[in-house]
Amino acid sequence: MSPPVVERNSVPSEAKLPTLSGEFNIRIFHEAETGHDHVALTIGDMSGPDPVLVRLHSECLTGDAFGSTRCDCGPQLQAAMNAVVERGYGCILYLRQEGRGIGLHAKIQAYHLQDKGADTLDANLMLGLPGDGRDYKIAASMLKALDISRIELLSNNPDKAKQLIEHGIDVTSRTGLVVGVGHQNRFYLETKVERMGHTITEADLSPDRLDKDEQRGP
Repeated sequence: MSPPVVERNSVPSEAKLPTLSGEFNIRIFHEAETGHDHVALTIGDMSGPDPVLVRLHSECLTGDAFGSTRCDCGPQLQAAMNAVVERGYGCILYLRQEGRGIGLHAKIQAYHLQDKGADTLDANLMLGLPGDGRDYKIAASMLKALDISRIELLSNNPDKAKQLIEHGIDVTSRTGLVVGVGHQNRFYLETKVERMGHTITEADLSPDRLDKDEQRGP
């Protein structure tokens, strides 16, 4: 007997998502302006009085899926998922902002320029693109749709906190997330600190830390 036909558009884009870190709820948010589908991974009861642990993670195919060591994105995503599970409640927004908003094609072009000596910021600028073209208005809208208004932000990037506050989210604190540091991405991380204002300390980039993170792996 054939299963009953269900109108596709009547089915919510939400489901349970078991992962190696734990079981999340996954929900998709469509952004009409860009056509992108963004992801919210949530766990636990987020309706209490305490700020919700939140990570805004911009899509990184090379780091998240392929384990590239040019960046720290893959380890950051895994660490954020683990942190939310350990806390017992929280949210990870996976935003379709590949290459800090320039897209995959341009990102690989930027990698080509980095192979020739450009840093991560100049490579974008040499392509006539913004060093960081991300707008977190959609992230704020997603949080509001999830009834999340007070958060503890898991990020090294102060601009994320600034933009969320501007869009009506109460960011009570920002906690750094320094993982996946290695010799392959040290220059990339140093550029983020020196030219983009990220909060990563010299100790985080010390030779001892580099060796330990590389031995630990993703």
